[in-house]
Amino acid sequence: MVIKGQKINDRYMIIRSIGEGGMANVYLAHDTILDRDVAIKILRGDLANDEKFVRRFQREALSASSLSHPNIVEMYDVGEDNGTYYIVMEYVEGKTIKQLIKRRGGLTLSESIDIMLQLTDGISQAHEAGIIHRDLKPQNILIRDDGCIKITDFGIAMALNSTQLTQTNSVMGSVHYLPPEQASGKGSSFRSDIYSMGILFYELLTGRLPFKGENAVEIALKHMRDPLPSVRKTNPAIPQSVENIIIKATAKNPKNRYADAKEMRDDLLTCMNDERLNEPKYEYPFPEHDPEDKAPVKKESKKEEEKTPVEIIDEEPTTIEEDEVVEKTNVWIWILTSILGVILLFMVIFFLVVPALTAVPNVTVPSNLTELSVDEAKSKLTSLDFGVEVIEEKNALEAGKIIRVEPNSGSSIKKGSKVTIYVSSGQKTVVLKDYRGEDCFEVQKQLIEEYGLDVTVATRAPGEEDNYENKLAVIAQEPAAGTEVTEGDKVTLYRAEEYDKYPDMVEEGWTLDQVNAFCEQYHLKLQITYEERSDYTPGMICKQSREAGTTLTKGTENNPIPFGITIAKEPSDIGKPSEEEDPTKELLPDGDKEETKTE
Repeated sequence: MVIKGQKINDRYMIIRSIGEGGMANVYLAHDTILDRDVAIKILRGDLANDEKFVRRFQREALSASSLSHPNIVEMYDVGEDNGTYYIVMEYVEGKTIKQLIKRRGGLTLSESIDIMLQLTDGISQAHEAGIIHRDLKPQNILIRDDGCIKITDFGIAMALNSTQLTQTNSVMGSVHYLPPEQASGKGSSFRSDIYSMGILFYELLTGRLPFKGENAVEIALKHMRDPLPSVRKTNPAIPQSVENIIIKATAKNPKNRYADAKEMRDDLLTCMNDERLNEPKYEYPFPEHDPEDKAPVKKESKKEEEKTPVEIIDEEPTTIEEDEVVEKTNVWIWILTSILGVILLFMVIFFLVVPALTAVPNVTVPSNLTELSVDEAKSKLTSLDFGVEVIEEKNALEAGKIIRVEPNSGSSIKKGSKVTIYVSSGQKTVVLKDYRGEDCFEVQKQLIEEYGLDVTVATRAPGEEDNYENKLAVIAQEPAAGTEVTEGDKVTLYRAEEYDKYPDMVEEGWTLDQVNAFCEQYHLKLQITYEERSDYTPGMICKQSREAGTTLTKGTENNPIPFGITIAKEPSDIGKPSEEEDPTKELLPDGDKEETKTE
């Protein structure tokens, strides 16, 4: 048993318990050598003698130690002290995403996308290293006050190149976020993490879980069979592009999901682009359910059959004369024979006579209809008592030319059946101009309305020459200018990437005024802390909560994204700055006030 004040490996002083799990307990401890607080995970004493659990515990350390990312809890040390197996990790002061959802319900769209961008960025690093988390849920994701998330608990993560992994087909992890393939015991892949992140995204936006039940088995079955409820029914303000990400991530068939976390993150980066907000609802390219996957049917065991009560009648036998028995038997044979005869006669009438009397004769669809005009073909089919429907279809043939008929010529079909004539509506052609510098959405509208082209607008990083004042200006196009295209052909217009990155405020020597202007521009809620530093000039920025170069998600006036900086002060300057000197009073939007603290 671990108690307060106990030292692990003569180095880590236990302060208090901060969490308990099925395999290990987590404590806040102080590293007496490096003089810092850490989180130390200790394998439960009753499992320390179980080789299987020790191996799994050590696998967690092996998996997590190979990862280094700002959104993954950092691993410091791993070891064993007199039979006590432990892992030392970065201590994150904050709460879990689950606690945040319980307190606030559904989060705003910008907050949810910001969290998912950080989550997919961290999991992308794990997937690139061949590691599947296998237990992604809001309880395993910590969030600091500045909005930065940290993924933890790789306790059941699976390294794809591991040769010592056991129980790969075990159903593990929380059932509320459990992929169908894990629930059915088929194992895990990168797409399993995608499913769990899709359920988590749903919960962030709605504040509730999609599937509930009285027990774990009932919930697991719902993940395997039931369609996911629509987030847009809960909140119609959510764009279709955002719901499409959830639909694709939570597909029952893994083939219909994103291949890995990077692909999902790329979709998140562009989901709020204007041209995507009202895109069509995502449709699965593969069937969702295997026809052989059926719910197991419970069969009664032989023992249960033996327990079925049987009624026993204990009576004296009645004496019957032999002639009376023969007479009664003959009567019953005559009755049964008559009934069978009537049934047989009815079946002959129903299956042979009635169809013969009511049968509709077959008629052959004429040949060479495609060589006739539409009026000639209609007249010929009508004379044979066929119903006729004419449908125009885009085709390279000249307008008014018959493309095909269905059913095909020569087919034998019932008289009075409908025959569909497909007629070419012709195609328009146009030579593309050089659209660089023009408004991408105006060009898109023109090409669609006037020429019937399939035009999409995408974003990409601009070159040095792409310095147009209009942010919606076309910077490139595919196909190139001068290409002749036909109605229905695909054209892609590119505009400059709208997403920004966090700057390096420490190295670039930003001032508070510059930080304030930056936060106002991107609707960030600034949080400032002070730290005694001898290696920085007092008043300089020595830390920032979001690493330089990471994706910057723009907040809104009502829902700013948290962002924090740390300002250096002289080591002798003890306590908080006075109210008159507090530089943060006018830095927070909407009059919000944040307390500064001294570390």
